[in-house]
Amino acid sequence: MNRRMRILGALLMCSALAACGSMTQRQQIGVATGAVVGGVVGSALTAGSTGGTVGGAAVGAVIGNEIGKRMR
Repeated sequence: MNRRMRILGALLMCSALAACGSMTQRQQIGVATGAVVGGVVGSALTAGSTGGTVGGAAVGAVIGNEIGKRMR
């Protein structure tokens, strides 16, 4: 299970990085900031589990992207 979560996390990060090519600078900053904050929150809420950290980072990246799109 732990190995699967690491592979899933790596795939999510690769796809997020690939999508950054068409993003504005504000979106890129939003994604990066959201991923970091989401990862920290996810880790704290799940007592440091890998799945919680990866899931929190993914959700945070999506939210950061949306916030970055709306900032002007």
